[in-house]
This record gives sequence, structure tokens and C-alpha cells, in this order.
Amino acid sequence: MNDPIPTITFADGTEVPSLGQGTWGMGEDAGHAKEEIDSLKAGLDLGMAMIDTAEMYGDGGAEEIVGQAIKGRRDETFIVSKVYPWNASRTGTIDACESSLERLGTDRIDLYLLHWRGNYPLTETVEAFETLKAAGKIRAWGVSNFDTDDMEELLSVPGGRNVAANQVLYNLARRGIEYDLLPWCQSRNIPIMAYSPIEQGRILHHPELIRIAKANQATPAQLALAFLLERDGVFVIPKTSTIERARENRDCISLDITDEDWEALDAAFPPPAKKTPLEML
Repeated sequence: MNDPIPTITFADGTEVPSLGQGTWGMGEDAGHAKEEIDSLKAGLDLGMAMIDTAEMYGDGGAEEIVGQAIKGRRDETFIVSKVYPWNASRTGTIDACESSLERLGTDRIDLYLLHWRGNYPLTETVEAFETLKAAGKIRAWGVSNFDTDDMEELLSVPGGRNVAANQVLYNLARRGIEYDLLPWCQSRNIPIMAYSPIEQGRILHHPELIRIAKANQATPAQLALAFLLERDGVFVIPKTSTIERARENRDCISLDITDEDWEALDAAFPPPAKKTPLEML
């Protein structure tokens, strides 16, 4: 029997499994659509209820894939989507959200994020988010690719303290947020969503990661995911287009890593010793 997926509770009381599913790269090739839809469905079957997408992914194609995958299962799914920064004006945000809702085939988005900072003032975007929330179009809103100073500025604008999450690049090879952003968010109960948790596969060939994974009868990807899930208040959203890999991702929950192995990972992938600029992909 698989261990249950740990959950994280948002400030509004919503409880969501900390291991979800990403869709970056989906919806770009119609020939892969069925495989992508089936993978997301399998992930839902395994309890990975959070599905992260964006209007950017596949020019809306990924949202359409998600819409197909959640048909008849909307109430068991937690949908995250994102607005382009150049759409993030008062009216543009609302229009973009309506288009995303149409592609997703739903009447609400559970968490709607500003994809990264653009030229529109945060006051405009937050006002639009709050308007959408009041209308029931979104349940909560957040941001993506915001560093600590961005977050501090956000909290200073009207309504800014309603930010529900911050999605950033975070994995074994990209640990910069551990110096300041992660503890800053943890102390304010603002969950972090870790995108590209296996560095798009690039870290999976690291010899020490392979050695420790084998010692735990796991794959390098499972160990990389387990590392992130060990952090308080961190959601992990790996993307896969195969049912087999979705099952593999789910099984990372059952790993029991020793303190010695955690120390070995720290030696192979050192935590930051100073502030570094927030990295993005």
C-alpha cells in the first residue's frame, strides 16, 4: 500500500496534496495528446490532485489537454494556471482568465498566478485578481518567479497580503531560494511551488544522486522529488507524459532517506552560503 501523499494547507484552509503534476511542454503536438491526457488521468487516480498549467504552455494547448483530462472529475482536481505578464492589466487579466476557463472547460480556477513580473503595476494585477475572486472565477491567486524583494513589494500593495503561493524554480541543483526566499515564505505561510524539480532531467545523471538512489532502491528522479517534499510548505509539480513515470513519481512518497544520505546530498549539491539572484527557466 502506498504511503499517503502529505498535504499542505493554504491560508484559506484549503488542503492540497504536496505532490502534483506539471504540464509544461504539453499541448504542443496533437499526436501526443492522448498520451498526455492519459498520464494526467493516471496521476489523478494516484492522488496527485494539483495540476499546474498556463496560458503560455503550448499557446493554450496545455490548458486544453488539462480540460480533457479532468472531464467528469473537476471536483477532485486542484487547477493552477497563469496569466502572461503582458496580459496582467486590470482588464487584461480578467480577459485572459476567461480564455483559460474556456480552454479548461471549467467555471473556476483554484489558483491563478502572475507568471512573472512585467510592466503593469502590481496594484492593477492584484485588483484584477481580487475582482476575479469575488466573482467566483478563481478561488485564490498567487505569483510565480517572485524573489524576496518582489514579495515584500507585493505585500505592501492593497490586497497584496492575499497572495496564496509563489511558484519558483527549485531543485537539488537550484537551491538558492533556501537562503532567504524559502524561509521568508515559510514564516508567512505562503507555500512555494517547485517547478522543474528534476532540472528537466539534467541532474539525473549525477553520480552521487545515482549512488544514493540505488542505495534506497529508488530512481534518481524519485530521490530528487523526495528531497523537495522533505521541505515544509513546498509543493512539487513534476511533468510527465507517461503513465509509468506518473506511477514512479507517486512512489517517491514511500522513500525513507537516512540522515547520512541527506548529508551526502548536501555535499553533492551544496545549499547556498549567500544571497543569489532568483533563477528562472
